[in-house]
Amino acid sequence: MDTPALHAALKRALSKVDNNQSRFASAIGTSQQLVSYWINKERPLPAEYVLPAERAGLGSRHDLRPDLYPTEAAPAEARAA
Repeated sequence: MDTPALHAALKRALSKVDNNQSRFASAIGTSQQLVSYWINKERPLPAEYVLPAERAGLGSRHDLRPDLYPTEAAPAEARAA
């Protein structure tokens, strides 16, 4: 997966909190400064923040990082089905 597409996924997640970097950071347990760095340097959401972002309702793990989570369902959900 290319970096621009992964960065676009981060921007879509950020739009769910009205592009408020502080609210986004609080929702995933990091600082606004780090979120700003990711946005300004066109970085994807780091792996360690994907699951907190999903729990906060900012997007599915697959939407946020399809390179790490190639299927839509979470592993536990997939086993239960």
